[in-house]
Parts: sequence; C-alpha cells; structure tokens
Amino acid sequence: MIRLHNLRPRPGAKHRVKRLGIGESSGHGKTSGKGHKGQKARSGGSLRLGFEGGQMPLIRRLPKRGFNNAAFHKNYAIVNLDDLSSFKAGSTINEEILREARLIRGNVVGLKVLGDGELKHALKIEAHKVSASARQKIEDAGGSVTLRESRRSEGPRFAEKTGSEAEATSPKKEAASKKKPAAKKTSAKKAGAQKKRSSAKS
Repeated sequence: MIRLHNLRPRPGAKHRVKRLGIGESSGHGKTSGKGHKGQKARSGGSLRLGFEGGQMPLIRRLPKRGFNNAAFHKNYAIVNLDDLSSFKAGSTINEEILREARLIRGNVVGLKVLGDGELKHALKIEAHKVSASARQKIEDAGGSVTLRESRRSEGPRFAEKTGSEAEATSPKKEAASKKKPAAKKTSAKKAGAQKKRSSAKS
C-alpha cells in the first residue's frame, strides 16, 4: 500500500549528477569533456546552428524559390513637421520642392508627412500620405493638406505597356474578337435557311 511516508520515485528516474573537473581519473576530469583548447573549450564559446567554419553555409548555397512580398513593398519618403518649419509661410510644399531642398533623396513612390515637431506658420502641403497628428497641426497653423495618388513601384512588373500591347490585351478588343465568329455563324445559319425555303418553293 502506497502511503505518503513510503512514496519513492521510479527506479532510474533519479541518478547522481556527474561532477566535472575533479581530476584526471574521475572520467570527466581536467578538461571536463571539452577537449583541449579551441573555440568550443572556452566558457560561453559555442557555434550557431548551421555554422560551417566560415564556409558558405548550406542554407545560403541552396536556390531560393517561391513568393516574396518584398517585390510589392512601397518605400515612402518620410518628412516631419520640424523639417518643414524652415520654409516661408504660405509656400506650397511637395515632393519636387523637398528634393530641391535636399530633404528627400533616392527612389520612392511618394511623400509621407509625420507629426514630429511643431509648425508655427501656414503651409500648403501636397503629399501622398499624412498622419492624423500632422494633419491636425497643419490645419491648426492655418495650412492645408492635399493628398495625391502614390506612384506604382518601378520595374518590369509595373512597366507601362506599349500601344500595341495595350490594344491586344484590352478587354473590349478581346470581347469584340470573341463576338466576331459568333456573328459569322448566325449569318451562315440564315443563308442555309434561305436556301431551304427557295428549294421548297421550287
């Protein structure tokens, strides 16, 4: 009968912990099972999973396939209200003006205004995206915000089609091309019916 006073763990569930570094004759003494010197013998020294000693690891040698959402990522030029405080009151601020002022560089799909800082005078902002706090501060200063449509990302995926390609792939052209054979069939049926009528009369 098992009682609280005679509870014991199952045989083999608990065993004595092997003490390391207590002498050469202990079985795991001296170097404590880490060998002699080297990177793995140091305290805290370990290699990450997949490390191949500086050689190009297998995960980087294999070709990458499949969908990647980075191809559809849009980069916006970020501008805060602190950056716009240097412009004169009543001036119109857009992407072209900011590029001339060297506040925007690189290839972006649009301009985004954030509300970091304060705006002391009225400005006319033309941007593609504006945060709620930035809009509130601009309107409180007597300015206005005009939103533009963001441009599509550049690249062959988003390249505009030529005139011949656009005409070939336009839905109206495709619908018209599909309807033409059907018209020919109806005219052929009418001609056959007329022939039958003429033969019946004769």
